Amino acid sequence: MPDDSSIELLKRRRLLDIRRKLLIERVESMKEEEQEKQEKEKKQSQEKLGPKEVLKKRFVGRAWEVWYTAEAQYPEVMVRLADAMVSLIKAGKLSGPITGEQLYSFFRRLGLRVRLKTKIRIYEGGELKSIADKLKEK
Repeated sequence: MPDDSSIELLKRRRLLDIRRKLLIERVESMKEEEQEKQEKEKKQSQEKLGPKEVLKKRFVGRAWEVWYTAEAQYPEVMVRLADAMVSLIKAGKLSGPITGEQLYSFFRRLGLRVRLKTKIRIYEGGELKSIADKLKEK
């Protein structure tokens, strides 16, 4: 039969192994809780952003020019439309960048006839000339 010192040594080793495993489990659970907390904070910060901040991340090119023009012409509709677009973005149903052309086409499909300021310019001799200047020359 093994002596008492070897039995005691085995008990201590077993106890140390159990403590080590418990400590590892606690550390892992704390890491998981920290990650969940960070994800919740990230979601809450996104929810706190106003519609313009959310749209700012998606709009590219001349999208803001189209948006502000439509906002000036249809203020009540654009407030509701901004909220709807933000909810679609947050739900993941509207992803990717949104260009000015896409936004203009979207407004047309909704029946909003956004009138954009249009300039016709002609590139001649290394410079851009308006059509009025070009007609004056002839």
